[in-house]
Amino acid sequence: MSKTKLLFSTPLYRAKLSDVGEIDMLELENSCWSIAQDDEAGRIWSEENNYPGYTSYASLSDLTWRSPIFENLKYNLDLHVNKFSMELDFDLEGRDLNLEDIWINILAEGGNHSAHLHPNSVISGTIYVSMPKNTSAIKFEDPRHPMMMAAPSRLVSAKEYLKPFVYIEPLVGEILLWESWLRHEVPTNNSPEERVSISFNYSW
Repeated sequence: MSKTKLLFSTPLYRAKLSDVGEIDMLELENSCWSIAQDDEAGRIWSEENNYPGYTSYASLSDLTWRSPIFENLKYNLDLHVNKFSMELDFDLEGRDLNLEDIWINILAEGGNHSAHLHPNSVISGTIYVSMPKNTSAIKFEDPRHPMMMAAPSRLVSAKEYLKPFVYIEPLVGEILLWESWLRHEVPTNNSPEERVSISFNYSW
C-alpha cells in the first residue's frame, strides 16, 4: 500500500499584530508618513534608485527610538518572532534573535518590488499598515523552483503547497514572518493610493 508524505516544509507565519499586545495602527500609519516627510535622504535615495514611492531602507536605522510607536512595535515583533522561532524548532544555543533592520515602505501606484531574499538574516517579515483596494499582495516562490528544469507545470487547481508561487493578500494590522532565505516579491500596485508597510529582519 503506497503512502505519500510531505518533506521539507516552508513555514509562513501569519497573525494579527495585536495578538500579542494592542498597537494603534492609525498612529503607526501617521508616524510612517511623518518620518517619510522628514527623511530627505530617504526620498533622494528612493528617487535615485527608481523606487516608486518612498523607503527608509537606506537612510534610517533608528526607527525604534525615533518614534514611541516604533518602540512599542518592536516589543510586539519580538513576541511574534519568538513564537515563530519556537514553531521552527530552532536550537538557538541560549542566544536570542535580535531585530537587525526595520524600515518603512510606501509603494506608489505602478510600483513593485522585484524578487529577492534577505541574506545574513534568520527571520524576515512585514507588517501591513495601509492596504488600499486593488493594491499589491506579496508573492512567495518555491525555493526548489530553480532545480525543476524538466518538471511539467502544475495544474491551476494544484494544492497550495505544490504551486511554484503563492500569493498572500494580507490585511491591515497583519504580520507575516518567514525564514529569510525564502524568495519573495511585491507585484505591481494597481491602486491609485499608496500601500504602506514596514519590513524587518532578525539576526542570530
